Amino acid sequence: MSDPQQSAQNSQMLQGEPSPEELEAAHAANEAEALDALAVAQAELAALQAKNAELADQYLRAQADVQNARRRADEEVSKARKFAVEAFAESLLPVTDSLEAGLAVKDATPEQIREGAEATLRQLKSALERNKVIEVAPAPGTKFDPHQHQAISMVPADQEPNTVVSVLQKGYTINDRVLRPALVTVSAPK
Repeated sequence: MSDPQQSAQNSQMLQGEPSPEELEAAHAANEAEALDALAVAQAELAALQAKNAELADQYLRAQADVQNARRRADEEVSKARKFAVEAFAESLLPVTDSLEAGLAVKDATPEQIREGAEATLRQLKSALERNKVIEVAPAPGTKFDPHQHQAISMVPADQEPNTVVSVLQKGYTINDRVLRPALVTVSAPK
């Protein structure tokens, strides 16, 4: 006869139930799988935490770069504003020198004064042109341009309506922007 425990195992096997050894082996296998899955998850977590720390560091560096760029740009704008007229002022210094030299002459004749004033005016116009300050002095008969001219009055004339008859005061532009419009009289419609 067989042992009662052996017959119980045999009956369990016949009924399809696992034996305690099989249960213990399956439990050990499940624990090993769970430990492997846990180790994989922990490794993934560590990798993600490292990536997160790296991205946080990159973000902080990018923020610092942006702040530095903004600071440098602000400094450059401040310097540009502060020294914007430097080149213009430098080009006007010879004009100042000419005026002072002309005033230093005590016994100048009217012709000499006129000649000196004309030379100084040429210097001034040259300095203005070098700095993109362009004269607006429309010739008579030129079509009235409200963007560059300011009509002071309309006068009867023998030319087309809305054309410049005379310039009362020259205008100026700087880099294609009107600094002062030319003051003009305009022909009236007939």
